[in-house]
Amino acid sequence: MAKKLKHFFSFQFLGVQVPDYSQFDTMSRPRYLTESERAKILEFQDMIHYSPRYTDDTHEYRHVMLPKSMLKAIPQDYFNPESGTLRILLEEEWRGLGITQSLGWEHYETHAPEPHILLFKRPINYGQ
Repeated sequence: MAKKLKHFFSFQFLGVQVPDYSQFDTMSRPRYLTESERAKILEFQDMIHYSPRYTDDTHEYRHVMLPKSMLKAIPQDYFNPESGTLRILLEEEWRGLGITQSLGWEHYETHAPEPHILLFKRPINYGQ
């Protein structure tokens, strides 16, 4: 992550550094699963575990635990080549993996020591 941040500001516009969003996976188009990839993934859907929600002053959080064996069925381009963990997934991508949650959740981190755990957040009182 530090390596990415180092190159985050790539050019200046009117004397102001402008971020280079192209380096971040969350700014790109979703990579949808093929039919055969989706068939392999959906075998695990009933084994996905959702934590209770927890909050701070601004966000509510939850973590989603994928079955460890499911990681082998996920396409390699869903992984960060530097860390080997799942990269930050767009909503269409994590929903394609069979993760089902109400609207507003954002995948913001993968727990590196346990790469099958995905961390999600959304603004507190979202949709109210």
